[in-house]
Amino acid sequence: MARTNFDQLLQAGCHFGHLKRKWNPAMAPYIYTERNGIHIIDLHKTVVKIDEAAEALKNIARQGKKILFVGTKKQTKEVIAEKATSINMPYVIERWPGGMLTNFPTIRKAVKKMANIDKLMQDGTFGNLSKRELLQVTRQRAKLEKNLGSIADLTRLPSALFVVDVLKENIAVKEANRLGIPVFAVVDTNSDPKDIDYVIPANDDAKDSVEVILNACCAAISEGLEERKAEKADEKAAEAQADAEAEEVKPKRTRRTRKEEAPAEEAPVAEKEAPAAE
Repeated sequence: MARTNFDQLLQAGCHFGHLKRKWNPAMAPYIYTERNGIHIIDLHKTVVKIDEAAEALKNIARQGKKILFVGTKKQTKEVIAEKATSINMPYVIERWPGGMLTNFPTIRKAVKKMANIDKLMQDGTFGNLSKRELLQVTRQRAKLEKNLGSIADLTRLPSALFVVDVLKENIAVKEANRLGIPVFAVVDTNSDPKDIDYVIPANDDAKDSVEVILNACCAAISEGLEERKAEKADEKAAEAQADAEAEEVKPKRTRRTRKEEAPAEEAPVAEKEAPAAE
């Protein structure tokens, strides 16, 4: 797995933190200095943290598990959707549905409702509805698609969360913490990293900053998925070879062997003649 490039992070502005007066003291270990009233993040530590997170994400992907990407901030949500879609992972970029993790069955019901509406539209059931009723159903479908369309394939709880801006997505982080789901997050100088399992200290406001970090993490996830495919292919090949070898070991039964194997018929024992009566 390729290491993160320091210069790329620098060019993307990952080192720019928030104003000094808005900082969270818990982020002090990741701050390099202060310049013009703005905290500067230590990118050497960011590089190390990205590599740690990328390795962990790769292992999760190799096991065939899902990682949910969360980021509803206007300037970064498009890049989150693009990167998550490229590796076929679910994402939330519009609004975090309260209880999405802690009340997951209810969210699944809403997703199924969306699928049912599609099914009824295709088979012509809605043909008998009035224009007003049809408009209401269409609007309901559009609303469900906007909020839940990106998680339609998430049939079970995700194995990890990747969050951009933990301050804004604090409800998602709390739900994940409650369920013991590991959280990976881009954490800025105004946020508290204590509830985050894999902290990536960096600017979470700039699109370029978030994109360069996502590029590194998504590349690692993609590697994990490819390794999983290769492992499965190897397993199938090994099984096929084992079956072929087993077939070769089996002795071919000919007519002769069958005859030889058949139990020999016992010769009839001649009955002793009864002595003639005198």
